[in-house]
Amino acid sequence: MVWSKSRVLVTGATGFVGRHVVTELRSRQPAEILAPAREVCDLRDANATRAFLNEARPDVVIHLAARVGGIGANRASPATFFYENAVMGIELMEASRLAGVTKFVGLGTVCSYPASTPVPFREDDLWNGYPEPTNAPYGLAKKMLLVQAQAYRAQYGFDAIHLLMVNLYGPGDRFDLESSHVIPALIRKFSEARDAGEPRVTLWGSGTPTREFLHVRDGARAIVLAAQRYGGAEPVNVGGSREIAIRDLAELIASIVGFEGEIVWDRAKPDGQMRRKLDVERAKRAFGFEAEVELEDGLRETVAWYRAAMERVEAGAFSRG
Repeated sequence: MVWSKSRVLVTGATGFVGRHVVTELRSRQPAEILAPAREVCDLRDANATRAFLNEARPDVVIHLAARVGGIGANRASPATFFYENAVMGIELMEASRLAGVTKFVGLGTVCSYPASTPVPFREDDLWNGYPEPTNAPYGLAKKMLLVQAQAYRAQYGFDAIHLLMVNLYGPGDRFDLESSHVIPALIRKFSEARDAGEPRVTLWGSGTPTREFLHVRDGARAIVLAAQRYGGAEPVNVGGSREIAIRDLAELIASIVGFEGEIVWDRAKPDGQMRRKLDVERAKRAFGFEAEVELEDGLRETVAWYRAAMERVEAGAFSRG
């Protein structure tokens, strides 16, 4: 790919991941970066999506727009998570094909893997069972976009690739407790408890499940590298190569935040899948990606960003009187 000759459409460009992908793209100096807001192009509307693609005529589409959230949000709105993620991807890929797009990058999720997948998760295990029930609708919707990409490649020669991402975190993440993932939720809970002098924080589950996390800058770099270098039909895992128990993660974040109280685990709440860790060798071979940001460093950076953001919010509220 020659970036200087490529017009790149990034869906979800104003979101957490999208902003970092746009920053990474700018360093490659493409001919143009198209970043429409939902009001300009609602991807759930097939006609609006096709009209936008027909007019914009991008060469490359990087599809990041998604309905995402933690276990609570997935359990509360499974139909929304399934429908919106499926329809946005399906309609966008078809509109891209019709508009002559030459490269389509779709983001999948570790949630698409079966609940009983052996660790580390290998791409060949993707179809060996049903996903973990708490986020199966989301995982299956994303999985169908892999099916679509492979079908379009087989029938139309359409160059669509599919990346299976672990949870991303970092500056600019969403800290809404109703919809955020585990790292921003923990940062907010411990920060608020520290500031209020609370003696304890209660967290969901047992703390024993393990997860893998990837700093958003590493994730953005992986997405752009794959767009440039990978053209295969097979999905590719993208992760940070470190597995950590949620209990250990919570203690680490509490230490960074400065919360010294008790951590209580509510075992009546679900744990989700017990272990998640990707085999990332294919990404290294296929497009030369390896994670660079260490988890502790990334968490300190994210905590510092959150504190600064909260200070700006408080200063704004005070100045408004």
